[in-house]
Amino acid sequence: MNSIPSLFYWSGGKDSCLALHHVLQQQHFDIRYLLTTLSEAHDRVSMHGVRQRLLIQQAESLGLPLYQVKLPDMPDMFTYESTINSHLNSLKAEGITHAIFGDLFLEDLRIYREKQLAALGMNAEFPLWNRNTTEVLQEFLALGYKTVIVCAQHGLEDFCGRIIDEQLMNDLPKGVDPCGENGEFHTFVFDGPIFKKPIDFILGEKVYRTFPSPTGEAEQGYWYVDLIERQS
Repeated sequence: MNSIPSLFYWSGGKDSCLALHHVLQQQHFDIRYLLTTLSEAHDRVSMHGVRQRLLIQQAESLGLPLYQVKLPDMPDMFTYESTINSHLNSLKAEGITHAIFGDLFLEDLRIYREKQLAALGMNAEFPLWNRNTTEVLQEFLALGYKTVIVCAQHGLEDFCGRIIDEQLMNDLPKGVDPCGENGEFHTFVFDGPIFKKPIDFILGEKVYRTFPSPTGEAEQGYWYVDLIERQS
């Protein structure tokens, strides 16, 4: 059976990586591109804050083409959707019919993604859907992947810059999802079985940024640690 022409929504983090791991193993989908959104003003991965150069190194190490979508800093929904849909229509014209996501259990987000793609005549796939998040993280580590926390909500700043391991899992406060699926933190994967070579970096400055809440409530705050490409 021929593999289905697909794109993979790539954040650079651990859930994306584990989902990609399974998709590549199953060989049911032909991954034509890793699609990542970046801030046009800062050349950094949206929300995660990782530098573009490290994202490019990830894709090169994975051996998959990177498709970058540049967005204004904190775009409104109309701008976001019109920009993304324009790119998705171009990708559909290349024969791509499916988009794959690493989401785990946020039902509203899944419904949004499915409706957005269905309106364009495309399909959404969720390889990790409804899996226990502790088991997902344990599998990720058992497979030999390595990831660092690049941003974390206010109150979790001490976790920014830490590599995820069993000790960190035990250190997480009660109520924090082990995979950060509620937005508690985001990660950058730098080594593992599907990487040709590790991505080498050093930790830089840690900064705090606030964002308007999409629900109109109090601003949301995140701590970011800068990952800097290590010069050889």
